[in-house]
Amino acid sequence: MHMQVQIHSIHFDADERLVAFVEGKVSKLNTFHDQIINCEVFLRIEKNDVRENKVAEVKIHVPGADFFAKRRSSSFEASVDDALDAIRRQILKQKKVRTAVA
Repeated sequence: MHMQVQIHSIHFDADERLVAFVEGKVSKLNTFHDQIINCEVFLRIEKNDVRENKVAEVKIHVPGADFFAKRRSSSFEASVDDALDAIRRQILKQKKVRTAVA
């Protein structure tokens, strides 16, 4: 099954390098869950004076569940990394619960 990845950059244009970075990171989630249907990534710059104003929101849809994480950092790469780490932990936690129930 091929995962569909959508990247939305809100109020700015993400360059090809950033898009490739996000796609590469997202594709690694397949090692934790082999039935990911789609992934949406929202990249946004918050209007404030804080250096950590690069926000990444990641939504993953799998059969019977959705995973979501939102992280803020001084770079989109760090925000995406942090959000995907959180989703990886959510996936592993759900798998542990399913294994315990089965």
